[in-house]
Amino acid sequence: MPEIRITIFEDSKHLRESLQIVLNGTPGFMCAGAYHNCSDLLHRIEKDRPDIVLMDIEMPGMNGIEATRIIKTTFPNIHVLIQTVFFEDSYIFDAICAGASGYILKTTTLAGYIEALQNVSSGGSPMTPGIARRVMELFRANVPERNNTDKVELTTKETAVLQHLVTGKSYKMIASAMELSLDTIKTHIRNIYLKLQVNSNTEAVARALRDKLV
Repeated sequence: MPEIRITIFEDSKHLRESLQIVLNGTPGFMCAGAYHNCSDLLHRIEKDRPDIVLMDIEMPGMNGIEATRIIKTTFPNIHVLIQTVFFEDSYIFDAICAGASGYILKTTTLAGYIEALQNVSSGGSPMTPGIARRVMELFRANVPERNNTDKVELTTKETAVLQHLVTGKSYKMIASAMELSLDTIKTHIRNIYLKLQVNSNTEAVARALRDKLV
């Protein structure tokens, strides 16, 4: 199985080097590059060929949200996982709108970083639980319910999985909570995507909240 290539943009030398060590020491992962800012961004991405970019928000020069927007415009198949100390609404929404696949806080443990990257690699959209709750509140407050005549029929298990996604749980956490295998959870999620006509966890959560499916 090919290694998951990760490029890091992080201005904290200690965190950047710690993440490099952990990634290179974790089977199935490889740190393709690590940088303290986003200068020469596209050249670095072309050189590293990452599957996932781990992106800080506040860095010297170009910030991580603008860098995410550029990466997703130029390399739409590359996932971007935002890591930050910021919990403000504007940062959360700007990151999601820029195309980020997930949003975690730097208080996350190194093991939590690995789990979040694995989640992104398998099609998930990990969020620190506090962030997920805030996203849920913001969507409910700001996104009007859509008048949709096409009734979405989810099974009881699919509805339960979707509820867990809304609260920010990873695939492994959902499997544990529901006492099901990880493969079964992934099958439920694929079926949810098909029924909701979405392509990511973020879109599924938005649709669930907008249409009051959970």
